[in-house]
Amino acid sequence: MRRVTILGSTGSIGVQALDVVRANPDLFEVVGLSAGSNRELVERQAAEFGVEHVALGTDESVALVRDVATDVVLNGITGSVGLGPTLAALESGATLALANKESLIVGGDLVRERARPGQIVPVDSEHSAIAQALRSGAEREVRRLVLTASGGPFRGRTRAQLVDVTPREALAHPTWDMGLVVTTNSSTLVNKGLEVIEAHLLFDVDYDRIDVTVHPQSIVHSMVEFVDGSTIAQASPPDMRLPISLGLAWPDRVAGVGRPLDWTTASTWTFEPLDTEAFPSVELAKQVGRAGGTVPAVFNAANEQAVLAFHEGRVGYLGILDTVREVVDRHDSGVASLEGVLEAERWARAEADALLAG
Repeated sequence: MRRVTILGSTGSIGVQALDVVRANPDLFEVVGLSAGSNRELVERQAAEFGVEHVALGTDESVALVRDVATDVVLNGITGSVGLGPTLAALESGATLALANKESLIVGGDLVRERARPGQIVPVDSEHSAIAQALRSGAEREVRRLVLTASGGPFRGRTRAQLVDVTPREALAHPTWDMGLVVTTNSSTLVNKGLEVIEAHLLFDVDYDRIDVTVHPQSIVHSMVEFVDGSTIAQASPPDMRLPISLGLAWPDRVAGVGRPLDWTTASTWTFEPLDTEAFPSVELAKQVGRAGGTVPAVFNAANEQAVLAFHEGRVGYLGILDTVREVVDRHDSGVASLEGVLEAERWARAEADALLAG
């Protein structure tokens, strides 16, 4: 029986994690829950699962992680505000099932320095797929990592065809419903750029050995290519409960958590090269990742401000990444301490807002 604390329990990841626990009461016991502001739902969840320790907001979530003995902390908080809880979880000694990619990306070495080997288990479907595929060989045998991307709603469009994209169109993702910022990031492929940085930090693979391929069916969640030419892929119908269950039970699998592929039905899986002219965000993210320090925090914060401005009608679709690039170019990287990251984010948001207002 694993004692589990779920941060962000009222969001999509948290709700699905509770689905996993509900179906497997012999494997997991929820001992702590936290939410951003949805007190009513988190209290209902606590009542259902008999949870005594409930937190609201980031500061209370940090205190919850420090005060409650737990085997696994699932960080399903959205955004870089999850950095404090991520650090607290690592310091507690618990396994960190990480769905909050932003905390690793903006924290960088600050997070990695606090993590013991194997303490962080990725919950993003792409990184969970890579973690599973890496079991097939030794570290020295890995040639490259290949992240798959659905291509979003604008796959196949040229840069010129993206000029007049509307907020409504940007939110029409073909596979996932992930909220305003993340869904928009998936349309610009900024989300995939963030995942490239995350892959580098999780698996310590150089950026020139991390590639992205477009796979519209979202069945192959990512791949690892080995030095002998073999490529190991993890494939399953899109369902976040599978990587969530692995995050909670790692290295074990949870029986029956997801449905398998139907091999009696004909299907076609396609893979396409990424159009870096129409979607330059992945290459920009690699530059940001190589720069390190506080640059990834600036990249993430500036993008969040630009996405909000796009949905408020203050900048066009292509202006999102143009704004991000300008803010990144203006930034002088600092030390990636917790205070340094927070200050870099404040600067980036203010700088992006100034550019967007000008």
